[in-house]
Amino acid sequence: MSSVNEIRTAFLEFFAQRGHEILPSSPLVPRNDPTLMFTNAGMVQFKNVFTGIEKRPYSRAATAQKCVRAGGKHNDLDNVGYTARHHTFFEMLGNFSFGDYFKADAIEFAWTLITEVLGLTKDRLLVTVYHDDDEAFDLWKKIAGFSDSKIIRISTSDNFWSMGDTGPCGPCSEIFFDQGEKLFGGPPGSADQDGDRYLEFWNLVFMQYEQLGPGERVALPRPSIDTGMGIERIAALLQGATSNYDIDLMRALILAVAAATSVDPDGPQKASHRVIADHLRASAFLVADGVLPSNEGRGYVLRRIMRRAMRHAQLLGAKEPLMWRLVLVLVREMGTAYPELVRAEALIVETLRLE
Repeated sequence: MSSVNEIRTAFLEFFAQRGHEILPSSPLVPRNDPTLMFTNAGMVQFKNVFTGIEKRPYSRAATAQKCVRAGGKHNDLDNVGYTARHHTFFEMLGNFSFGDYFKADAIEFAWTLITEVLGLTKDRLLVTVYHDDDEAFDLWKKIAGFSDSKIIRISTSDNFWSMGDTGPCGPCSEIFFDQGEKLFGGPPGSADQDGDRYLEFWNLVFMQYEQLGPGERVALPRPSIDTGMGIERIAALLQGATSNYDIDLMRALILAVAAATSVDPDGPQKASHRVIADHLRASAFLVADGVLPSNEGRGYVLRRIMRRAMRHAQLLGAKEPLMWRLVLVLVREMGTAYPELVRAEALIVETLRLE
């Protein structure tokens, strides 16, 4: 089990078997948060549940959430195509507890899923915890059998999550996989932590405090869990790929670009193939969620994404519009998991062709 579709299904079935409500991805245009341009994490649709404003008929949930990071604080646009892991569109798998289970179960679930269901090699896994989170440290030792050296204490904001200047917050624990000496990089917390050797693929956030103001923090009456795992990253690990662009889903899109342009997908212009594959996903999903190209706001970001892809198609020698011809392949790869793509296919094709 290593294809993107198999991983998504396995994740959701695992948590369904453990009493989680399986919910569809929320739209890329946030319904309840005017401060966000696009949905950029799995917890966005649950923000008001975490703060207590909204009540739901369930206390645990799991999702595969479509996300876009292409504007504001999370703007990866210019890096896309040139690095192993930058995307404008990506999927975030997440499980959530709203005052139900807490650290022990969250860590137990994560460890069971990645080692028993997904089959990652235990001795190549390591984790980080916030520097004073002794509870999480002890739980990882007990549940995973880790030695102290495999549980790295981090004192920075990398391991303390907050919604903003005020609101729910708490320490987090990130799970890493050692991809081996063939790649440059050191373990988290080291001078070389930004290398590719140690790949962070799942973040478990323990929401246990509320930030009332600068220096004023109180314990939440019902601590909660918010986790996020990038499906492209875990797929790369399971498929033995060191780049997200070499996983089955992205490869299918890249090969479609290569077939349409007759340009080697692994040659000197491979970055252009990657840009088009990534931007096709972002463009199609944004259109499916009601965003259309314009000269302001979300529509302007979409237009920039579309036109960046179209420029790279021209760099590959395309004389006629190319993007719209690739929609069929995207729908074939992702339409089962996201039926809105199927419903909006004609609109996506026409929008790309007109632009």
